[in-house]
Amino acid sequence: MNLSIGIVGLPNVGKSTTFNALIEEQNAQVANYPFCTIEPNKAIVPIPDHRLTRLAEIVGVEKVIPATIEFMDIAGLVKGASQGEGLGNQFLSHIRNVDAILHVVRCFDDENIAHVSGSPNPREDIEIITTELILADYQQIERRLEKLERQVKGDKKLRDTLDTALALKESLAKGNPLWNFPDADNPTFIALNQELQFLTAKPVIYLANVAEEGLLEDSDYFLSAKEIADQENTTILKICSKLEEDLIPLEPADKAEYLEISGIEKTSIEKVITSCYRILNLISFFTFNDKEARAWTIEAGWKAPQAAGQIHTDFESGFIRAEVAPFELFAEHQSWSALKEAGVAQSEGKEYIVNDGDVILFRFNV
Repeated sequence: MNLSIGIVGLPNVGKSTTFNALIEEQNAQVANYPFCTIEPNKAIVPIPDHRLTRLAEIVGVEKVIPATIEFMDIAGLVKGASQGEGLGNQFLSHIRNVDAILHVVRCFDDENIAHVSGSPNPREDIEIITTELILADYQQIERRLEKLERQVKGDKKLRDTLDTALALKESLAKGNPLWNFPDADNPTFIALNQELQFLTAKPVIYLANVAEEGLLEDSDYFLSAKEIADQENTTILKICSKLEEDLIPLEPADKAEYLEISGIEKTSIEKVITSCYRILNLISFFTFNDKEARAWTIEAGWKAPQAAGQIHTDFESGFIRAEVAPFELFAEHQSWSALKEAGVAQSEGKEYIVNDGDVILFRFNV
């Protein structure tokens, strides 16, 4: 499963600096003017997992293939983006296919870095971005309704789709993002969302970009952003993007020491990945052979054949059973044969629900 995260925010809030901090490379151009980023910056980042590294050591393989996450940093959005202001339509199209949105909010003062509204105001800044996403979705559903109203005359089965589309248009017209849509479990809504990729139906994580001193105490800016996140029942993370970007050239040990001194328990990438997995309901499982150890990302609740299908479709269609061990148990016994000798080996069938951290050997017949 490929995981993709879109980074959005107003111009000059630190999106490209945050992008660099997340991928731990200085790839994205950073400048003190709006629309420094035109084409989206993209990077695929390995997801750090100490369990995978340890598994490779246990089974004696050098090649480690972690799960990955793609970050897409799009240009800053401004008021009127949904109408094309600041090339907004083009920028919004870049995040239609992401799994979740990372909304960077400026929570620091710096007279050397211009703010599009003169000075930061997290509540207003968040509202501008949310409004533009709502308006972009409104345009999507309006265009779809034009076709549906014609199609339903010849196909009455589309009546439910038309009714749901009308309800979506009404909700968006009231300024409600679709993560609040009351009928989100309706199969008709799910189908429309899969087709149109509504921006405001995507999970959102707020990333408060603070000054270094703001890491240890909450500023009024941060508290204002946090209030909105709490109201929306979503996650807000705190990061000093400039500090983490500045630490990129350091050796790992020196970087870890400085982060500890600065009171940073986890890096931004660790925070974001943990939050993305939680908000998207994802887990990881592990496989290995005589050449490599590998991590795979799936949705929580998937059964063993579905998980096998992530490796190869033949594994799912020809699934027989799965040898399974929780990572801690495998690390204790260190081989499938030792697990069997200890009487703790698990052989699971098609109804087994995969758990986070499972080490799995799939048996299949093609």
